[in-house]
Amino acid sequence: MAKVIHVHLMGKRKDYYFSSITAVYDVLTAEEVGVKKSYLLHAGLSGNGTVITRKAIIKQSTLISGSRRGSGKK
Repeated sequence: MAKVIHVHLMGKRKDYYFSSITAVYDVLTAEEVGVKKSYLLHAGLSGNGTVITRKAIIKQSTLISGSRRGSGKK
């Protein structure tokens, strides 16, 4: 399963979803997020972790997707 990085900017009340921590910093600045990329890379986001700064809430979780064939469950 794929991981998803969810960034909620508190001041703007805006949510972003990324496929990696690197992708976060392709769109947002360290100032907007409240921490540098190097901090997030070592902050322990794996395993559905959360980092809270003064400017943002950053969470990593797993993306759940359905199978193409269907699971047979209804």
